[in-house]
Amino acid sequence: MPSAPAHTAEEARLLGTMPVDPMDDIELRSVQLQFPHARGSIVDSCDQRRITTDKGEILVAIQGDTSKPAILTYHDLGLNYATSFAGFFNFPLMRGLLENFCVYHVTAPGQEEGAPTLPEDYIYPTMDDLANQLQFVLSQFGLKSVIGFGIGAGANILARFALAHPDKVGAMCLINCVSTQSGWIEWGYQSFNARFLRTKGMTQGVIDYLMWHHFGRNPEERNHDLVQVYKQHFERGVNPTNLAMLINSYIHRNDLNIARTPPGTPGTEPSAATLKMPIMNITGALSPHVDDTVTFNGRLDPTNSTWMKISDCAMVLEEQPAKLAEAFRLFLQGEGYATPLSTPASSPCGTKYLSYSNIFFANFKEEQERILAEKLKQQPPPTRIRTNTRLCRETAINNNNESTSSQSTDDALTSHQDSVLDNGNETAQSSYDTNNPDLLENLNGEGEQCSLNKHSIKGAYSAAAAASSNVTVTTGQSKKIRITENPLPEPVSC
Repeated sequence: MPSAPAHTAEEARLLGTMPVDPMDDIELRSVQLQFPHARGSIVDSCDQRRITTDKGEILVAIQGDTSKPAILTYHDLGLNYATSFAGFFNFPLMRGLLENFCVYHVTAPGQEEGAPTLPEDYIYPTMDDLANQLQFVLSQFGLKSVIGFGIGAGANILARFALAHPDKVGAMCLINCVSTQSGWIEWGYQSFNARFLRTKGMTQGVIDYLMWHHFGRNPEERNHDLVQVYKQHFERGVNPTNLAMLINSYIHRNDLNIARTPPGTPGTEPSAATLKMPIMNITGALSPHVDDTVTFNGRLDPTNSTWMKISDCAMVLEEQPAKLAEAFRLFLQGEGYATPLSTPASSPCGTKYLSYSNIFFANFKEEQERILAEKLKQQPPPTRIRTNTRLCRETAINNNNESTSSQSTDDALTSHQDSVLDNGNETAQSSYDTNNPDLLENLNGEGEQCSLNKHSIKGAYSAAAAASSNVTVTTGQSKKIRITENPLPEPVSC
């Protein structure tokens, strides 16, 4: 058995001097696994009800308190409410936001997981009929107004409902919404898919088209696990016959017939109108529906609509839930749907709506003010000094025609710097040239207890100082002005 190779002296010396780093084991022990949220958990937290309409029954899942503002969701092709919105509404930011809303998830007829095959004589509702079914949902739960949240085919259905009932929709967030009728290429592909779904079931060609419809090209390069989840759902969780009926209705949709220009404009159809409520139009940068959303945005009113393209994703709900949740939160805040904080009298709605960050900082500021007030109460009260001291100008003018001014301005400044005022009890004599107004201006701001004001006394400047000192001002004509402070117990008019 061969023995281990012996190290040379240099290698042994190097190995012996190398420090042993014990941090590797500590870093490995500090690693914590984070498991993703279960996608099917939204089913357990929802109250599922079946609503009878004029075109059959539809499934509505209620998530949240029914006494709060309502958000109405609608899913896309090949999905249902659980597979479309489970990952998004389980996102932590959305869970915190939905504490103030109630979500009504609407599923198209026969599209729920495990749904039985619809009868052969069943006439599947058109896109307009699917939009009219939402009126039964609002009537069943007594909803006067809702916030629409739809993706793909569901966004088109919500747009149709908003056009027919503008007073029932307060705002809408539409993802990958198509406002035009289907083109030849889309109609041809989807017609083949519907035929294969009826005859052969879920084929690989249909799965590939559905994956392109939701994720665009090359989705495996971005998120391989997410792609596998959706492929398994299309293979096992979808009823092929029912999906073929929904696809057939979607490709036979008509144009929304909306226009940005107001009705009556020359060159537009008389019935052309646009959506009146605020709309947030969202798409992914890698989505195959970017051009459709641009066309839809060009037909909306620019004063109440917003177009947003989120980078590095095609299916925004799954690939960029944080960005979409933040955009949706800000959209609701701008429309006044955030948490109410106070009720100012000046607000037209009676309620002032603020964001969660504003609420946090408002509470933080209130707590800091309370702590500061407690600290001020614990401190002893400050000592108050009451004084009735007022300045009394006592002016004595001594005319001496024989004396002349022998001191220059520089000497006056030197004598002023050498003068000392001690507690207001000592007297300082200083001479200034009052014919120089710049010196008088500088004296006005020298201290709290000394002020010098200009007075016209026979063509000369006089001064006043508020201090316990005597200041003698010598003018060019030998006029002396003596200003003193006279502390009196009572006010004295000067």
